[in-house]
Amino acid sequence: MRTMKAAIVPELGAKLEIREVPVPEPGPGQVLIRMQASGLCHTDIHAAAGDWPVKPNPPFIPGHEGVGIIEETGPGTSLHKVGDRVAIAWLGKACGQCSYCIDGWETLCESQENSGYSIDGAWAEYALAFDSHVVTVPEAVSSFDAAPLACAGVTTFKAVKVSKIQPGETAVIFGVGGLGHLGLQYAREFGGRVIAVDIEDSKLDLARQLGADHVVNARTTDPVEAIRELGGADVAISLATSPRAFEQAFGSLRRGGRLVCVALPADDKMTVPIFDTVISGKSIIGSIVGTRKDLADVFALHAAGRTKVIAQERHLDDVNVCIEEVLAGQVPARLVFTF
Repeated sequence: MRTMKAAIVPELGAKLEIREVPVPEPGPGQVLIRMQASGLCHTDIHAAAGDWPVKPNPPFIPGHEGVGIIEETGPGTSLHKVGDRVAIAWLGKACGQCSYCIDGWETLCESQENSGYSIDGAWAEYALAFDSHVVTVPEAVSSFDAAPLACAGVTTFKAVKVSKIQPGETAVIFGVGGLGHLGLQYAREFGGRVIAVDIEDSKLDLARQLGADHVVNARTTDPVEAIRELGGADVAISLATSPRAFEQAFGSLRRGGRLVCVALPADDKMTVPIFDTVISGKSIIGSIVGTRKDLADVFALHAAGRTKVIAQERHLDDVNVCIEEVLAGQVPARLVFTF
């Protein structure tokens, strides 16, 4: 029996354990992927802690930014073959038959399975995934870069899309981290003038390097006031895991502005002024990851040299230290486990 190294959540809220476990065998419609890279997303931390209302069932393997080579295919697979390099994203599987799936909103499918949450994910040397829902990685995109693009990239790409930003409008990115550093690049690609907000000068420096037109340090400056002085925001995308940041993002909007909610704070309540929302014609939009088509578009943009991934290499044995780094805000953008 073959075994593999995997990071396991033994129980919710506990430290992860590195274990030797059997390499799984692909069932009908599944592929077995030898992992090359897998990103660390804040969602993985929430999953391990059991922060959200619908909780995963331990023991389980987190990870939904996985990239690797298909080594084996199960019965009924036809879209991918052994040797293909593919990405595992948050949407592990959708039913393909409900109104959401049919209408191009598979990420809203009520029967979906989620990688590293309801099914084992990519923090292991091998992972199972569904042939129907992995996405081919273009040759021009490295596995290291493709990993963060599989969640941080596709999530912010979708958020910018649903914001309906128009060329020349102003977009404010609240939180310049693993998601935000990509979100501001997509906002620029869509023709927006970009303002980046964070509480760390190092992240604001990164935002400048990636093309932000203005930056605001929310630790030392009232971001609402600062953004209004710059003309206000047509679009505000909230990626910081704090309800206060959502409220500040809403407050920074011009009349007719759109707040796109992306981050999922454990404390999930925000206060919204009804009068201002109605009189000013403001909108609040929820955006959850992206579809397989969105991810293919994200890869195509990166292959064309239009985006840059900022990430640091780590190893699975150090998973708990890596989680602490992320929680302490010590990571410039993304951490990626390599195998």
